Amino acid sequence: MRLYFAFTLLIALATTASAQQQLRPDVSRNGPQLGEARTQFIQFGIEITAKGGSVNGLICTVPVPLDWPEQQIRVVAEHTDDEITKVSYRTLSDTVKQMRVELAHLDAGKTAKVLVTYEVRRHLMTAPKNTDELRIPAKPGRDLRIYLGPSPYIDSTHSKIRKLAKDTIQDKQTDWQKVEAIYDWVRDNIEYINGPIKSSYQAFKDKNGDCEELTSLFIAMCRANKIPARMVWVPGHCYPEFYLEDADGKGHWFPCQAAGARSFGAMPEWRPILQKGDNFRDPDRRGKKLRYVSTFLTGKKRAGDGSPSVKFIQKNVGKPPKPLF
Repeated sequence: MRLYFAFTLLIALATTASAQQQLRPDVSRNGPQLGEARTQFIQFGIEITAKGGSVNGLICTVPVPLDWPEQQIRVVAEHTDDEITKVSYRTLSDTVKQMRVELAHLDAGKTAKVLVTYEVRRHLMTAPKNTDELRIPAKPGRDLRIYLGPSPYIDSTHSKIRKLAKDTIQDKQTDWQKVEAIYDWVRDNIEYINGPIKSSYQAFKDKNGDCEELTSLFIAMCRANKIPARMVWVPGHCYPEFYLEDADGKGHWFPCQAAGARSFGAMPEWRPILQKGDNFRDPDRRGKKLRYVSTFLTGKKRAGDGSPSVKFIQKNVGKPPKPLF
């Protein structure tokens, strides 16, 4: 799988923390059930060095994790060098959080760094026992509509994908069975092969792809059947989740493993969720639609300025650092 970064990315992520049972947030009996949890301590940040002269007017953005029903986040330590002008946070589409770092000036040879350490508690997930009453939403709200149309590399309106999607579910009785039929079709017919990124239609045509293509094709077929679906991104991998409502009209997002061991409506995954979704607009990258919100650097360059050497940091630190308070 490919995660896209404008500059050098340092990743040293391992799930070495011992598994432990944790207090669990409330979940509906009709939605995914939370199982055992594992706690990790992960640093996110940026390190900038001015080479060949001073640098001026830099803006860097770094995606950082959010709370989800299956994941709880807590900041346990943070460090900001004096040279950093401003650190702020914002969310995009309510499913991606960005740390935004502003650096007005950095003298030649100097280094400025921002590091934030998160405690990330991630739960395993299992499917509900009774799925017969789960339904495709009849009147999806505005917040779901983005997960019903095409996205970058997700060709949900392509005529051949629409026909395939309809044919795949035509003899299924329940809506859960319809989604599972799509899931099994993708896994049975698309061979897992690593390669350059391609669209869901191209993966269908080639009959192969990696976790991004298998996930994209599953999502495209769901959306063609008016089933909300979206991508979930974890370090080095992605998988889809789909949305159904229970008999009370309450909606639930259910995960499944498009590439890897079969897991439908459940997720045996410890890696932290970095973001969810596949169709974003970043205010610092105007005019571009993003399927994944990567790290990003932009800024002014004046005559005589040096060049910034940038390291985007994402690493497991194994144990909690010194507490904030």
